[in-house]
Amino acid sequence: MCGFGAGVLQVVPITKSLTCCVIIPAAVFIAIVLDRKANRVPEHEKTETKKAIIIGAFTGIFAALFGSFFEILITLITKTNDIILAFPEIQNILDNFPLSEEVRTDVVDLFQLIIDDIQQTGFSLFYSLSVVINNFIVNTIFGILGGLIGVQLINSRITNANKQ
Repeated sequence: MCGFGAGVLQVVPITKSLTCCVIIPAAVFIAIVLDRKANRVPEHEKTETKKAIIIGAFTGIFAALFGSFFEILITLITKTNDIILAFPEIQNILDNFPLSEEVRTDVVDLFQLIIDDIQQTGFSLFYSLSVVINNFIVNTIFGILGGLIGVQLINSRITNANKQ
């Protein structure tokens, strides 16, 4: 459930830039809390780090799955996406990079091929694969980090409550 929510928020323009560092870790934190409630873990019992890492990884994987699906679907329907909108800026950045003219031309041609495919059919295999691979790597890593941070927050609250 939390992975689905994070996946949906991953394609919303305003929240898209916050996905990796805020939304995924927050979704994992919520998933850990919900797991504790679903399994009726006593308030004084700590959550194992291993379990939090697993929850984080799965939340990241589900967020990547749904986020990729919705990103590709929206691109298919609208026949536009962020790459098309940012292509002039990408060209300017490439012009300032210390690359050979041949490499620069190849990169621009690749982007142009992707853009042409998207504008004509709404689908680019290379774009779709890059979205899926990127989302699975980034979301899983930040899901695991969110699990580590989340379990520390939850367990520190339990430790502080037990001291009082």
